[in-house]
Amino acid sequence: METRALLSRRRLLQLTAAGGALLGVAALGGCRGLGAAEPQLLLVRGQLPAAWWKALPEPWRPRPFDTPQALLQASAAPQPAPTLVALGDGWAPGLPPARLAPLAVEGLLRELDPMALAPSRLFAPLGAPTLAFPWAFGTWVLLLRNRSDLLRRRDEGWGLLLDSSLRGRLVLPSSPRVVIELALRQLGLAAADPGALGDPRLPQRLAQLRRQALAFDERDGVQLLLAGDADAAVVPSQRALPLLLRDPRLEALLPESGSPLSWQLLLQLAADGDGAAPMPLEWLRDGLTLPLLDRLLAAGWVPPLPPQRLEPALARWPRRLRPLLLPPPAVLARCTNLPPFSAAEQGRWQTLWDGAMGPARGAG
Repeated sequence: METRALLSRRRLLQLTAAGGALLGVAALGGCRGLGAAEPQLLLVRGQLPAAWWKALPEPWRPRPFDTPQALLQASAAPQPAPTLVALGDGWAPGLPPARLAPLAVEGLLRELDPMALAPSRLFAPLGAPTLAFPWAFGTWVLLLRNRSDLLRRRDEGWGLLLDSSLRGRLVLPSSPRVVIELALRQLGLAAADPGALGDPRLPQRLAQLRRQALAFDERDGVQLLLAGDADAAVVPSQRALPLLLRDPRLEALLPESGSPLSWQLLLQLAADGDGAAPMPLEWLRDGLTLPLLDRLLAAGWVPPLPPQRLEPALARWPRRLRPLLLPPPAVLARCTNLPPFSAAEQGRWQTLWDGAMGPARGAG
């Protein structure tokens, strides 16, 4: 027993060599840790295609979070190295403007459709610096489960939300601002129209929508639709498209009057340390070209490329879904951005929402 327990000289040499190699790796890792901090990309799980962020070039590192709130909290801390942040345009105003660094992506912006210019400035006036790279956009669509009767009445647009058969069977967005925008479109109005928010029909229309709703929750509310507890849900096109590919019970429509637009942005936080890393421009460009473009589209993410750049990839999609990925020009022209509120605007929209829905909900 004692003889078998002893290590042979050959085995001892093998372990010594392996130990030396491990020590070498540890030493290299230690040296790496002592150098400049690595540039990083902060992202929310599920809000950036995994195939894309996993392809980040060296020395960039992804840093995923479970929620936008957790990401914003982390971004408030000093950043010792260049840091990119992936957020939707609804969450981006939570980043302190003084912490944002201009992006040197003018060449890439020229490859995008002109509609991407406003979100690249975070909706500031012309001449403002480029603070974001808008890598994807989407609309809001009406997602229906086994309701071909409503689909045949698509010409009624957002007015379908008030159909009596949807009373208590409709899931509306959790964003009051989006709900108000949809109510305005039902009335043939736009938020930018003078006096639109003061239209006497608007509070009544919002109250009607409130009575129709089973829930205000486009995220988890999709499960109500899939389980059969709801017949319709207003959801972001990005969320609807992957479902439409695999579930034959579902259909969707984007009314001719359009919808609010949503944008997915990459922003850069100014580094507090001395570290520097070039912007991964080729990595950004990869998201606009094949083969990665196909994977982005399959997950519902649509880069704001000119139609002629998107058409070869769209041709591989079912014909019925192509207008949901890239709406026809006339419909897209009626879609509108949701720029950040001023304090006065926030108060006005909040008063309108509270009057129709009660004070428990916020109007963000």
